[in-house]
Amino acid sequence: MEVSRKIKYSRTDRLILGVAYVLLGVFVLSIVIPLVYVVLASFMDPTVLNNQGLSFHVKDWTLDAYRRVLENDMIWRGFFNSFIYSLAFAAISVFVTLLAAYPMSKKDFVGRKFFNVIFLITMFFGGGMIPTFILINQLHMVNTVWAILIPGAFNVWNMILARTYYQSIPKELREASSIDGANEIQHFFKIMLPLCLPTAVVLILYYAVGYWNSWFYPMLFLKDSSKFPLQLILREIVLYNSGKTDSIQLEKQD
Repeated sequence: MEVSRKIKYSRTDRLILGVAYVLLGVFVLSIVIPLVYVVLASFMDPTVLNNQGLSFHVKDWTLDAYRRVLENDMIWRGFFNSFIYSLAFAAISVFVTLLAAYPMSKKDFVGRKFFNVIFLITMFFGGGMIPTFILINQLHMVNTVWAILIPGAFNVWNMILARTYYQSIPKELREASSIDGANEIQHFFKIMLPLCLPTAVVLILYYAVGYWNSWFYPMLFLKDSSKFPLQLILREIVLYNSGKTDSIQLEKQD
């Protein structure tokens, strides 16, 4: 039976570990404290919260904020839209990313270096907000769901991640599938995609979480309030409550 030995640290190691633990504790507290404050504040009367701050008296606590949120049809509609948009955007983006990364991972692909340069240029330079809006308008995609799903569906960095994963898969699989008579399309969908499931899951998380928090492009391209995601509806509510707008712009029409 092996006896576990306690690791002995030098004075310098203990000092470094102590500093690291302190910094880690401060970092954790900087995240936890605001979350706890928001949760506690959500149960308080707004008047008491603004005048006195947090109060632990039961009489100052109320569920009115949750009742108002649950009774607000705009917020429920925003939740539904954001959920559908995030799923659709993640599915489209992951499919396009994996599809583009496959030929870029093949060293015998004609024009591979040229397309690599083109992709890298787009990582540093963009068309800008006004040219993008003009393009979307000329494509008649303004105030449609496609205006917020298609333009950002391809991410070069994620394509590079998928391409690197493809290159780690043994080439013998392609040789075996070609012997069985599979073409490139069959090899991609029946062999490569199942093997890339871990990468696909990571990309789905990246795309879905990133899109859930986005609001800028929906603000630019959407006019119909029934298509607003949750973030845009919350923005309108915040602007209305802060007095920066006279009314909640949730009924904009063409």
